[in-house]
Amino acid sequence: MLGAYFRKMKGNTQSPPRVSLSEIAWSWLGAFLGIGFISFANYHIFEKIDLLMIVGSFGASAVLIYGAIKSPLAQPRNLIGGHLFSAVAGVASYQVFHSYIWLAAAVGVATAIAVMHATRTLHPPGGATALIAVIGGEKIHTLGFMYAVFPVGGGVLIMLIIALLVNNIPKNRRYPEFWL
Repeated sequence: MLGAYFRKMKGNTQSPPRVSLSEIAWSWLGAFLGIGFISFANYHIFEKIDLLMIVGSFGASAVLIYGAIKSPLAQPRNLIGGHLFSAVAGVASYQVFHSYIWLAAAVGVATAIAVMHATRTLHPPGGATALIAVIGGEKIHTLGFMYAVFPVGGGVLIMLIIALLVNNIPKNRRYPEFWL
């Protein structure tokens, strides 16, 4: 019984093949434009009025929506729903358990995963969005539930628009696979 348990850790298939240079180039362009646009807006527009436009979990979302566009985890439903539900879970967890940051972090991320599963919006960067709501510092904490609207909702919407524009330029790429 213990041997069967450890044999599962060997894996049972091979890693996927390398993608083409064209695929790499289009993924790079999408990520550059998506993150570049949000970063530029954050540092040249929103920072001057003491607002945020970017959070760390957007980097992981860029990997999915520009680099793994056929993944069910990269589709618009997952991108938007995953981030929004996770942001709310993280903020709620911080507001209830802020005296125990370790507990707020664990409850926030675990709740975000549960809600994403229940709503069919699983998007791995959502876990980071929930965690950032807890450990992100005073600037994030003062936003309260507005964190879910801005920077999270606004940033995700911009990244989605850029993904739709860039991923559908080449003939052999198509995004999204589904909306709802």
